[in-house]
Amino acid sequence: MSQRIQSIRGMHDVLPAENALWRTLETVAERVFGNYGYEQIRLPIMERTGLFERGVGDTTDIVEKELYSFADRGGESLSLRPEGTASAVRAGIEHGLLHNANQRLWYSGPMFRYERPQKGRQRQFHQFGVEAFGAIGPDVDIEQVALSARLFANLGISGLRLEINTLGTPAERAVYRDALHAYFSARHDRLDADSVRRLDRNPLRILDSKNTDMASLIAEAPTLRDYLGAESAAHFQGLCDGLELLGIAYTINPRLVRGLDYYTRTVFEWLTDELGAQNAVCSGGRFDGLVGELGGSDTPATGFALGIERVVALMEAQNVPLIDLKPQVYLVHVGAGASAAAMAERLRDVLPDLRLRMHTGGGSFKSQFKKADRSGARLALVLGDDEVQTDTIQIKPLADDRAQERVAQRDAPARIAQLLGSTTAG
Repeated sequence: MSQRIQSIRGMHDVLPAENALWRTLETVAERVFGNYGYEQIRLPIMERTGLFERGVGDTTDIVEKELYSFADRGGESLSLRPEGTASAVRAGIEHGLLHNANQRLWYSGPMFRYERPQKGRQRQFHQFGVEAFGAIGPDVDIEQVALSARLFANLGISGLRLEINTLGTPAERAVYRDALHAYFSARHDRLDADSVRRLDRNPLRILDSKNTDMASLIAEAPTLRDYLGAESAAHFQGLCDGLELLGIAYTINPRLVRGLDYYTRTVFEWLTDELGAQNAVCSGGRFDGLVGELGGSDTPATGFALGIERVVALMEAQNVPLIDLKPQVYLVHVGAGASAAAMAERLRDVLPDLRLRMHTGGGSFKSQFKKADRSGARLALVLGDDEVQTDTIQIKPLADDRAQERVAQRDAPARIAQLLGSTTAG
């Protein structure tokens, strides 16, 4: 007996029962992004490995331990994308989208990281990404925090908290890096194995440690805000002032560094206490040096990524209202032959938004009505030999006790729309 084929560990199917959560998030997100002037870009899921080594940072856990990389038949090293920003920048440079332009883009799709699967963290996961290029001041940072806040509000999600920080410029961070290196080197015996590995390569990564035994040591470390120049300090103050003006509550977390090397100045995260250890549902910040690092002209940029699986889990936990994807109408037919399919298509022509499921596979009226009830449809349409002969159709409400009624087929679209509460009958 052959072995049953199953999905790859950490890569899950999204079944029809879950899809209403996903579609609700996708519909609301696309509307909010458009309302803020962001345009969709569709990016490949595979890139040259060098893009992520240069863009994400070769000292990050993502590049060091988590890339899905392989050599293609031509011997070139390729990787499944672990995040979307590097690809968006590559596309912007390659197609001239960033040249003397204030460009706003969004994208969505699967990302891949070879991590230990756990709740809220899978090897294939999905993100929305939002990127803005060409704006140097804190106003676009404020806008993106406000955009994400509006997205959560429109979804009906509550209880999130916002943490912000500044990472300064690369020059300021270099001075801070030396201070951190000296601090942690003097306490080498208290470092865990990951921190020892990071100490010489990038001591800022130690601040991102999830090891609770390191918490007190990290809490006493120098803070980057003490090493900021006047311009970076003013940028961060502008962000704080803007959020306060908008009434968006925040907490400054001096240990918030993010897991990617390209960030400069602003970083932020939206956090929840309802999903266990994987508490970040949306993270982002400014990455002013990345376009230049990947071969383009120096271009200021800021963006964020929203974890779809985590937001979906939060929507489910909070019972947010969902888009209804169930059929509205179930067409029951016996002996009607091709007339049933023709009737279904006429209704779809006249009522293009109608969700109609036509029964297939035969069976008695009784068995078909059971399936109609299970489908969640609000109306059953009944078509038999008599209805075909008289050009009529019967409409039976399934969600209440109203009586079944017979109408002329030409009048059926208007009556169905009326019963479903629609004002559009074609």
